[in-house]
Amino acid sequence: MSDTPFGFGLPPEEPEDGDEGKKKDQQSGGGQGPANPFGFGGLPGAGGFGGPGADNPLAAMFGSLNPTDLGAAFQQLGQMLSYEGGPVNWDMAKQIARQTVSQGTSDGTKDASVGPAERTAVQDAVRLADLWLDDATSLPSGAASAVAWSRAEWVEATLPAWQELVDPVAERVGAAMGDVLPEEMQAMAGPLIGMMRSMGGAMFGTQIGQAVGVLAGEVVGSTDIGLPLGPAGKAALLPVNIEAFGKDLGVPKEEVRLYLALREAAHQRLFAHVPWLRSHLFGAVDGYARGIKVDTAKLEDVVGQFDPQNPEQLQDALQQGMFQPEDTPEQKAALARLETALALVEGWVDAVVHAAAKPRLSSADALRETLRRRRATGGPAEQTFATLIGLELRPRRLRDASRLWASLTDARGVDGRDALWAHPDMLPTANDLDDPDGFVHREQLDFSELDKMLGEAADGSAGKPNLKKDEGDDKGDDAE
Repeated sequence: MSDTPFGFGLPPEEPEDGDEGKKKDQQSGGGQGPANPFGFGGLPGAGGFGGPGADNPLAAMFGSLNPTDLGAAFQQLGQMLSYEGGPVNWDMAKQIARQTVSQGTSDGTKDASVGPAERTAVQDAVRLADLWLDDATSLPSGAASAVAWSRAEWVEATLPAWQELVDPVAERVGAAMGDVLPEEMQAMAGPLIGMMRSMGGAMFGTQIGQAVGVLAGEVVGSTDIGLPLGPAGKAALLPVNIEAFGKDLGVPKEEVRLYLALREAAHQRLFAHVPWLRSHLFGAVDGYARGIKVDTAKLEDVVGQFDPQNPEQLQDALQQGMFQPEDTPEQKAALARLETALALVEGWVDAVVHAAAKPRLSSADALRETLRRRRATGGPAEQTFATLIGLELRPRRLRDASRLWASLTDARGVDGRDALWAHPDMLPTANDLDDPDGFVHREQLDFSELDKMLGEAADGSAGKPNLKKDEGDDKGDDAE
């Protein structure tokens, strides 16, 4: 159970008295550790149920707040109870994400506005990366511009994509909250259902906001999780996070920045020039989400015991695994499609970037392995989806996919490899990742047959006048 009566709280602001303030805050139960990015921390200065005023929830919640904090707390509570929007309170998500960013990361790194020198360095790195990629892929540049973002700017720019990914699942949960009551009781329980849905939207908003805020402290660009989270055609890097990422690698900062610019620019090329890819990936996430079922038995227990003064019960249900993938062939197929699609995207980027960087950067191998391991271990983004819908956005077969793309490059060249992105049906499947050599051989045969068919079609088109003449002759013969 949360230590905060309503299960929510504004992330604590940085104490004015430095380390002493932090110690006092920790002793009082306030604050929120980085090890639990999805928890719901206490309000600033609140003692919680275990602190002073534990017998009085309102005293525990508001007792030690100054007037400014008290006003903010009541404002947040009002937002939760009066929310009437979609399945997720995105205003709250944005607010909490920004507040989480303002606290800094666990290593003490604070967010900061990006200066002119850093912006120029990012633009130069992306420009050079695009030049190098010209030799490694047939897809032209997809970055119309290059920008350097602060963590707060990353939050602002990526929230629309998170909304597109999360809303379908949250909608299912909101509907389930009303469906668990018998139909004859739903009319009588209208206000209660409305409150539950408002609280559900607030809980989703809080979880997403905290997760996105934590993620903003780790990402180095707009495509770290294999999905295009930022605006189309805008290559973005986060200088403060690049600095932290390369701190202990023993690699010059310029090389780290350039290698990460290569990855960002490669993703931008793929998403810009494979028009169906974005909808394919987001559709795969949505398809998987449609197969998620809500544990109605658990939800019925929560609703049956629901106390409007303790809406944290709903929060506990969200955090304790209310969502389960359906064990059906359709759901397993949806998961396989999603995992394979993510692996193919990340594997292609890995192979293309390595081909571009290997001859030019002495640190290419070390940076490649570091990023592979970083991607494989997951992070806040993966935890977000695992918590909300049991979905891990981890390309489990990244290395297999990278080897397959490399084999295709050797066998068919850059143009032949990239031609597979022309249509989703042409891409390798999960089984093909098990047998890359078989796929390369089979695809070569398929393409030769396709070339033959296209050639025959071209010949037939060129011979159309003769065809008309023949048709005329036939008509003349018939007339005779």
